[in-house]
Amino acid sequence: MQYQYYDLGTVSAGKIIEVKLGYAANVRVMDSSNYSSFKAGRRHKFIGGYVTRSPYKVVVPRSAHWYVVVDLGGYARKVKSGVRVLPGILPSVKQKPLSSVPSLLLGREDSPNFDTETERKFDVFISHASEDKDTVVRPLATALKDKGLSVWYDEFELKIGDNLRRKIDMGLSKSNFGVVVISRSFIKKGWTNYELDGLITREVSGEQVLLPIWHNITKQEVVDYSPSLANKLARNTAINMIDEIADEIADVIKNR
Repeated sequence: MQYQYYDLGTVSAGKIIEVKLGYAANVRVMDSSNYSSFKAGRRHKFIGGYVTRSPYKVVVPRSAHWYVVVDLGGYARKVKSGVRVLPGILPSVKQKPLSSVPSLLLGREDSPNFDTETERKFDVFISHASEDKDTVVRPLATALKDKGLSVWYDEFELKIGDNLRRKIDMGLSKSNFGVVVISRSFIKKGWTNYELDGLITREVSGEQVLLPIWHNITKQEVVDYSPSLANKLARNTAINMIDEIADEIADVIKNR
């Protein structure tokens, strides 16, 4: 398999690796140990996946010797890519763990009382724009499902011939936790706004918990879209890895 690789040397934790692509490609960001395994054809771990939008940015999780590998998955075209290391974000205020927020702990004595007459089918409902499926939503939905959670995600639930509005309403009404992936694509769409209205209504009535995830969007853009949403406890894909977000959500739900 033909691929391009970039030896970035030692990169400090918190810095940002930016990968620019001529067209969609597989991107692997690996430390030296996993890169050696990759070259030898052995199992290896990496950050990344199939990237369809450029540039692709990764926050370095720890200080180490890092490599970037770009390939087209066996296709004959020449790989067109470029990589650079950007200064990291400023140290941020330590985020509160989701489990520290009383309203997120459903079923606790200090949490709202929920209607127990309706049995809930789903742990999590994921509201998103289709443009964010590959980079965020599908990996998050799969990670949550792998952790044993029941997830309402359209690719899991919708079948040919389904009534879209009814299926979405059912998912909204039977989910304990609403995850909203806020992006520039999200705020432009009608269906996502319909879902968000439903999620906020259920949160206000104490029937559901809402967690926004910001993706490739600034705080000012979120404020301009919804000031109340901008003030909620959130996670940001520029700071938090998908697996980290999935771990937190799973921990809250399993310990409620």
